[in-house]
Amino acid sequence: MQYQVLGNTGISVSRLCFGALTLGPLQANLNLREGAALLRYALEQGINFIDTAKLYGTYGYIKKALEGWNKPVIIASKSYDYTKEGMAASLEEARKGLNRDYVDIFMLHEQESALTLAGHRAALEYLWEAKSKGIVKAVGVSTHAVEVVRVAALRDDIEVIHPLVNYRGLGIIDGTLPQMLAALQLAHEHGKGLYGMKAIGGGNLLANLKEALEFAFNNPYLHSVAVGCKMKEELDFNILILEGKSIPAGLSEKLESVPRKLFFEDWCTGCGACVEKCPSALLEVRENKARLKADGCLLCGYCGAACPQFAIKVI
Repeated sequence: MQYQVLGNTGISVSRLCFGALTLGPLQANLNLREGAALLRYALEQGINFIDTAKLYGTYGYIKKALEGWNKPVIIASKSYDYTKEGMAASLEEARKGLNRDYVDIFMLHEQESALTLAGHRAALEYLWEAKSKGIVKAVGVSTHAVEVVRVAALRDDIEVIHPLVNYRGLGIIDGTLPQMLAALQLAHEHGKGLYGMKAIGGGNLLANLKEALEFAFNNPYLHSVAVGCKMKEELDFNILILEGKSIPAGLSEKLESVPRKLFFEDWCTGCGACVEKCPSALLEVRENKARLKADGCLLCGYCGAACPQFAIKVI
């Protein structure tokens, strides 16, 4: 496993970060034993970095996986809370849920603009207060926005940035892939710790999985990349790509046989952009939400690429 220091934080992390969202109730919904076993397997492969969030409902998996594990593990979590009291409660929930005295990295979750970042000032100030007490080691933000990366790059009170970036720019809410890459370069030059998300575009790039992962791992500005998985074979594949090794035919065949489905997030607004893009005419808007109206989805990802809210995933 390869490791890098997250910018100026002094925190050394594996170049592959385990994205815990996939394990929990919002996606694969693995039982506690299965999810913890997969996480433990990741630790055994040298992964020492886990990304989670209050929203994900995955603290229990991480706590279980770490039982009896005696090597350092870096955990990053995040919360949408914007008040001091709310963020304090979220941090305490994380510490108790993970059975830890501190959380290595705690972030403002999914900041959309400089304006929303300003609206979270009280929460950000609390995280720095928590850092002064030793219960947070580094403070950061996660975002799908170019603007937030640019603004965060120049702020002393943000040490870690968790940006959305993939080779097609899927999910960027306010710009293009070249603009995001330029913002990442700026942040990197200012010593920010950077670890990417949505390298596979919420599953919409699975048809080009190797290309998508290679783009993420070869990004010169990212110290690590968070990738979710729900089975050992997916993790093995990710590690082989990171290490630049060939993929055994049997492993590729195994992954190609994994059942996948189209998943619509609750925040879908029913705008209909995906309906127009579906080459098989299998989508419709029903009760103000996008839905499949028949079987036969090819999982081509055209709908996900067209969604302005990044509300369509392949899981």
